[in-house]
Amino acid sequence: MAHIPITPQAEAEPAVVRDIQHYMRPGLLQLPSLPPLSLYVHLPWCLKKCPYCDFNSHEARSGEGVDGGVPEQRYIDALMADLEAALPLVWGRTMHSIFIGGGTPSLFSPAAIDRLIGDIRARLRLESDCEITLEANPGTFEKDRFRAFRAAGVTRLSVGVQSFNDQHLKALGRVHDRSQALAAVEEAAGSFDTFNLDIMYALPGQTHQELEQDLSTALAFKPPHISIYHLTIEPNTYFAKFPPAIPEDDQAYAMLDRITEMTVQAGMARYEISAYAQPGHQCFHNTNYWQFGDYLGIGAGAHSKLSFAHRVVRQVRFRDPGRYMENALAGRAVAQDEDVRRADLPFEYMLNALRLRGGFALQDFMDRTGLPLTTIAKGLKAAESKGLIERDLTHVRPTERGFDFLSDLQELFLAD
Repeated sequence: MAHIPITPQAEAEPAVVRDIQHYMRPGLLQLPSLPPLSLYVHLPWCLKKCPYCDFNSHEARSGEGVDGGVPEQRYIDALMADLEAALPLVWGRTMHSIFIGGGTPSLFSPAAIDRLIGDIRARLRLESDCEITLEANPGTFEKDRFRAFRAAGVTRLSVGVQSFNDQHLKALGRVHDRSQALAAVEEAAGSFDTFNLDIMYALPGQTHQELEQDLSTALAFKPPHISIYHLTIEPNTYFAKFPPAIPEDDQAYAMLDRITEMTVQAGMARYEISAYAQPGHQCFHNTNYWQFGDYLGIGAGAHSKLSFAHRVVRQVRFRDPGRYMENALAGRAVAQDEDVRRADLPFEYMLNALRLRGGFALQDFMDRTGLPLTTIAKGLKAAESKGLIERDLTHVRPTERGFDFLSDLQELFLAD
């Protein structure tokens, strides 16, 4: 999930701590029901900050804590204090999925992850088949570590391979090499029924043949799911200051066409703009984001989107890990807390739902936003006339052209 940057000024003081009555007061929206709810847990430390990364990640420093410089126990204490303070906002609701992201969550020991999942289970009602995903990097891999995460309760591993090419891994600033990547994926395949591989393309100096080699290597493991991302140069990153030479747009489009061909040949379907899965192995957690479901985010810099009868609320936690722990332990983890403006809801919904190959049901738009269809009628008409969507009486789906020009399609629903 994308992490939205927040300004230092916005973090100057904790947001006002509000009771549940504040969120339940009358408002402009009428939500007939609440969507599925997921939990996102942010573990912000990495061995090394990658030059392309704009997520809230921080290099672990020796002496900061146990197990490679990560203050595991204090941070989990802070997460639980954060979760307990948020419980009234989700009281009585069931968690459908948990995603432990970062950073590099696999820096945390299996014992710490076991404690984290156990502490969450003690505080929340989880679906019996609750999907629990952990992000892992090959640079933190050691024999049987992934099996220990499985034993701790993780049901789905997402391995940040990015490439199997040593030259490209070095250019991306990754701490692992090809042999570590291969060993980590082999261990993941042997330890989990469902796992995901993160792959990047349009890398500095990458040729079409090298992309094919990366994808062939990945597909040889028969992964149930692959997330494939175009390398983008994000603001406030090392690459933004010192941009590498990356393939031109037409080359990148040709690479994406080849990715789609190869994944289809391997029996995978592209169900989201960057996600390919074998039948029955779509990521529920990310799909819930894209379907404008709810998520409670705990941890440094984590974002929440929560629905109530008359409003949709977004929250952001303190970004700096030290500041987050201090404030969370004092019951004040939230740095920003605000209602989503009624005028912004159509765009926020489309920003997510149009990423899905299957699009969305018109009824779901009304249920998730509390708005009538008239609020998107103009945008839908414009999108259809440009050949960016196809629709019937119940559903809207992006066309192939809509997928290729997704940003243009989404922008049609911006508030005037």
